[in-house]
Amino acid sequence: SLALQPVITPELVQGRVHLKCTYSRPSSKPPLQYMVVWSRLSTPGKKEQIQRDTTLQSFSSIEMNGVNLKLGDTVFCTVTAFTRDTPEQHSLPEESKGFYAGIKFLPESLQIAEDGKEHVLTVLSTVPIACPGHHDSCKITLQLSTEHLDSQLLGPPNIALSACQVDLLQAPCSESNCAAGVLTVTAVTDFAQDGNRISRIRAEPVGRRDLLWRAHRPKDVKVTVRDLPTGNCYSFTDPHIITFDGWRFDNYKIGTFLLCRSMSRVFEVHVRQWDCGGHRSATACNCGVAAR
Repeated sequence: SLALQPVITPELVQGRVHLKCTYSRPSSKPPLQYMVVWSRLSTPGKKEQIQRDTTLQSFSSIEMNGVNLKLGDTVFCTVTAFTRDTPEQHSLPEESKGFYAGIKFLPESLQIAEDGKEHVLTVLSTVPIACPGHHDSCKITLQLSTEHLDSQLLGPPNIALSACQVDLLQAPCSESNCAAGVLTVTAVTDFAQDGNRISRIRAEPVGRRDLLWRAHRPKDVKVTVRDLPTGNCYSFTDPHIITFDGWRFDNYKIGTFLLCRSMSRVFEVHVRQWDCGGHRSATACNCGVAAR
């Protein structure tokens, strides 16, 4: 055992995305040679070999060409050492940690409630973004969408995003983060006792002409929304008012009134009341409403 400790890092080589496997190089006479086997996770628990190198260097590289190695793959490199004189005597093979190459969301799933709170969702690329031409900006634009996980449910999902698109701008890679963007997710308060619902957030790269990025579909984010009871207030008939906390009173006056205002966000409701009792009684009725 030589404690080679192979590690995979991403890099750009002449505008193309490569993965580099580096390992420690013990001093030895005669000098050691290394066999590096690259593999990817084809199905859960099963690896598929994609490249084999024999080298004197303390590293090996592989290009992400979108064919045998694509974005969305989890990649491994396994290193063994031997000497030219005794090639049949290999050191114990040492495997790197799996490196996910592509765009991913952090966290990968969310548990939120219908309480109006904003939850931060980070989108990042673990590989560098290439600039194919002078006219192309160094970024990936992701189109975001939401939908019910249960296809039988109708209507829009009960989550709202702070943006419909997010840009991942090129930046120096740092600990498998080569570009990142941030958005917020909020559960929609839907005034319905409809139980806990599960939705998903999807991302799709737009406007990229190169095969590597165009064919990439990041893994969806699963969002579980916990249903919370909703407060209600009422203004009805001539008008009787019932507040959120159950107070009851009447307002027979004619005019425009502030019915409700939030103290924490820009939200308020106005009502307009006209005379509807005629000569028989001094009664007002709701005739209009405005909400912001």
